[in-house]
Amino acid sequence: MTTPSKRTLPLQGIRVVDSSYVFALPYTGGLLADMGAEVIKIEGPARSDITRTGGLYGTFPENEPGGQWWDRSSTYNLINRGKKSLTLDLTTDRGKALFKELVSISDVVLENYTPRVMRGFGLDYPELKKVRPDIIMASNTGYGHGDGPYSGYPAQATTQEGTHGLCWVTGYVDGPPSKAGASFVDFISTWSAVFAIGAALRHRNLTGEGQWIDMSMYQGGATCISEYLMDWMSNGNLGERIGNRHPYRAPQGVYPAKGEDSWVAIAVADDAQWAALCRLMEQPELADDPRFRTVTARQQHHDDLDALISDWTGQQDRYAIMEKLQGQGIAASPVFDGRDLHLDPHFQARGFLEKVEFPENRQIGTRHLMGPPYKFSATPLYIHGPAPAFGQDNRWALSELLGIPASEVDSLEETGTIASAPQSGEASPTMPMDELVARGRMSSWDPDYKDKLGIP
Repeated sequence: MTTPSKRTLPLQGIRVVDSSYVFALPYTGGLLADMGAEVIKIEGPARSDITRTGGLYGTFPENEPGGQWWDRSSTYNLINRGKKSLTLDLTTDRGKALFKELVSISDVVLENYTPRVMRGFGLDYPELKKVRPDIIMASNTGYGHGDGPYSGYPAQATTQEGTHGLCWVTGYVDGPPSKAGASFVDFISTWSAVFAIGAALRHRNLTGEGQWIDMSMYQGGATCISEYLMDWMSNGNLGERIGNRHPYRAPQGVYPAKGEDSWVAIAVADDAQWAALCRLMEQPELADDPRFRTVTARQQHHDDLDALISDWTGQQDRYAIMEKLQGQGIAASPVFDGRDLHLDPHFQARGFLEKVEFPENRQIGTRHLMGPPYKFSATPLYIHGPAPAFGQDNRWALSELLGIPASEVDSLEETGTIASAPQSGEASPTMPMDELVARGRMSSWDPDYKDKLGIP
């Protein structure tokens, strides 16, 4: 964890009530905490964040769920870093009243339920505005609020890539539509929410007015295919799947490098760069070959090009290829996996991966977490601490912030309105690492990964 700066952080003094789950807005809250905001994560005693369970939503340290598994998942701890934890049963009148009291002394509310939920709780923007007129509320749903025919649909990023068009243009020629990645659009929503909240805070500083940010992941995802949308509107061209190729660059692709499962990405922008690549391959005559002389010709004979380039790249180290090509102004990069990203010297030099120490009772130790993806020259940012244990700040939030007597807090705990352990759910099952590799669930694992990362 980076040494705290003595300077005021960008969001110091801002309090955020984070009633969101899974990826998009929880990660927004984590980034706001990096910038100095006090972020209070709200979870139901019987409805904990699903990222706590591991499995599809992360891994456990040393692949062991442990006794308090709900506090140990990698994904939960990454995206909820630096927050506080308050559990509240929002299905009860007292839970709703306490939520409103907390909003009355806060600046921002995050929520990502389907539109009916907060409205049903009586905690939607019109109601929260009554208790805090200048509140800023960010709602992230699949298809937005309002009267649209999809607005009531539940959604998740893994299926939304279909509805916002990304799957249609992702995949190989003559192959089926494909996903671009794991929960890709969730993180489009993350960055969009950080920007929108910053803009809303600036607006409030200038005018005194709060506002509601109604985000639709459907629309956010569609921005990723904006050139295809414009091509359809302007030319009636529907677009198609072209694999790793490019509509007006050639050659472009991902090519094998020396070593097991080692690859390099290359994109040639023009004829001059193509001639430079031919010289590097020690086949300068290819630049004048009629099949490859122009970009149109190269596109028509791209399969032949891929075979020639693969023969050359397959005999060399991927970093050496990158340096040779970039030295000629040609875009090229090794293809990184998770191990590469953790050990990459540039990421380390940037301080992107920060060491975070967890309390001893969490039995997690010291871990690397991805830090803020941007640098501020006047206000250095950093991860302020680990993600909170479930309900660890119940008494602080209720007694110190809201002034509730200790006896009432005890009563809230006895009735299940608050809790210090989830009242439902279970850890995803695990299996030995070697078995995971044997079953093809992952490609490999490093028993000495801690030594490689330099953590105790």
